[in-house]
Amino acid sequence: MALIITDDCINCDACISKCPNNAIQEPDEEWTFSDGTTLRGLVKSLTGQELDADAKNGPLSDEFYFIVADKCTECQGFHEKPQCASVCPVDCCVVDVNHEETVEQLLEKKIWLHGA
Repeated sequence: MALIITDDCINCDACISKCPNNAIQEPDEEWTFSDGTTLRGLVKSLTGQELDADAKNGPLSDEFYFIVADKCTECQGFHEKPQCASVCPVDCCVVDVNHEETVEQLLEKKIWLHGA
């Protein structure tokens, strides 16, 4: 499963530098698939959709830090547990029940984002 940041977030900035996928963004910030990954230009997503990895996507929150589910691997392949949740002082980095994924799927996403 990907993680989500709840509205309990105090925007402390503790989590953002811990994410190995650059999946965490500041409030009201645009994001790209290419930022912090090896993806560049036109690529096929894990669902077979063609997308521009360099295209700017709109923010998912204008009040709190947010996690891009399509870039979150719960730190699989990098760390034993999600680093954002480990450093969050208010425990607002939690499992996103709307994005359930197996460990195998999360590892596949890691390879898609960063290569083998």
